[in-house]
Amino acid sequence: MTTRKIKTTDHTSNLPRHELLHVAEAVAREKSIDREEVLSAMEQAIQKAAKAKYGYEHDIRAVVNRNTGEVSIFKGMTVVDVVEDPHTEISLTDAKLEKENAVVGDVLEERLPPVEFGRVAAQSARQVIFQKVRDAERARQYEEFKDKGGQIISGTVKRVEFGNVIVDLGRAEGILRRDDIIQRETFRSGDRIRAYIADVRPDARGPLVALSRTHPQFMARLFEQEVPEIYDGIIEIKSVARDPGSRAKLAVFTNDASIDPVGACVGMRGARVQAVVTELQGEKVDIVLWSANPATFVVNALAPAEVVKVVLDEENHRVDVVVGEDQLSLAIGRRGQNVRLASHLTGWNIDVLTESQEATRRTEEYASRTQLFMDRLDVDEMIAQLLAAEGFNTLEELILAPIDELTAIEGFDEDIARELQTRAIVYLEAKSKESVAAAKKLGIQEDLLSIEDITPEMFVKLAENGVKTLDDFADLAGDELVEIVGPAMLTIEKANEMIMAARAHWFEDEQQ
Repeated sequence: MTTRKIKTTDHTSNLPRHELLHVAEAVAREKSIDREEVLSAMEQAIQKAAKAKYGYEHDIRAVVNRNTGEVSIFKGMTVVDVVEDPHTEISLTDAKLEKENAVVGDVLEERLPPVEFGRVAAQSARQVIFQKVRDAERARQYEEFKDKGGQIISGTVKRVEFGNVIVDLGRAEGILRRDDIIQRETFRSGDRIRAYIADVRPDARGPLVALSRTHPQFMARLFEQEVPEIYDGIIEIKSVARDPGSRAKLAVFTNDASIDPVGACVGMRGARVQAVVTELQGEKVDIVLWSANPATFVVNALAPAEVVKVVLDEENHRVDVVVGEDQLSLAIGRRGQNVRLASHLTGWNIDVLTESQEATRRTEEYASRTQLFMDRLDVDEMIAQLLAAEGFNTLEELILAPIDELTAIEGFDEDIARELQTRAIVYLEAKSKESVAAAKKLGIQEDLLSIEDITPEMFVKLAENGVKTLDDFADLAGDELVEIVGPAMLTIEKANEMIMAARAHWFEDEQQ
């Protein structure tokens, strides 16, 4: 039943009227919060004082008239069939004596005499009002700053505590921790400062605004302020990598063929980039052109070094970059800085080699693959060299290769091609049986052997690390599995897929 409130008036309050409204308006202006929130806090304070006078067991509420400032105090009694709490409930029979059409669920409210605030009551009311106003002020501050994450904000240094800088942001305080300050930067009280809002979280003392001057996006936002084409969306910042206070790389791109994105960011006589460098305490900035082609992007990212050759390993997300002897130190940079920043910028693991190093590595790899085919296929060196020269790295690749691809190799006919694949299959099957036998000796259970895509080599590694049953395997996290078997055998995506397959029987048990 819908609750109806039926008011019966016995007493009238004569508390000060307009003064209350004036105080509420003054507090609201001073704290920049809604007048309604101040009046609500006053009502709660008056209600607390009234309960102290009339008894906390009663259902008492206070109302401040928003137009006149008149304060009314009411005691409510809920109409019920059977009274369990005589302080807050009234029987239907008694209720009808006061209001003829009263029904169960109605609330009868009796107006109480005004409360005279004594010293203790006044202090208590003041504390309630202050607390509610503070809560409202903090909530307003959080609402103001919560959507400013990712922006640059200016403020004044308020104080420095143990290397952390407290910044006055006007309506809130921000904290710039030591790790978020550029090396060699020092701040004193009263200094003006610009920083990136890295995070905003609610806190008991107000919004916690975490600032940073080392965040990669701080530099990106600075360029956005200095370069109109970036602000307008004509030029896009694709990625940023920073070694704060020392060096940074910025990858930019545009679909507008008439605009040079790198030149636009540099500006006339370097004016735009210099403005950013000055703000970043002299941090050197390399601006490079982004490309959807990974090899091209890596070459651009390693500038100013000149690259001779790029070899991508997409499976392991690695790239070998070959440079001339005179370009090696430039490509790597001091303490590996240039290649490290290029890796962060592109998202690829970059390995820089000289031409002689690359030649030596290729020779060693070629010899290693040749020996592998000689040992496992029982063939002479010439056939093994031909397979290695054609780019075959494993027996699995040889087995999966089409016959016509093998017969295209000089000196190979169909009979030789099929014989090589047969020998590869026989070797791998024998190796698989040996590995499974070794795994069983180590305690691998049959249920784990049934998991698809686990190679015999993986079984041995799992057993050596105490993973011997299907449930042991299902309990692993993807990164744990990759760490056990090695990233060369398994990607994190495949590891997660295999673990979910191993967990399938858990859900089948739950359904039964």
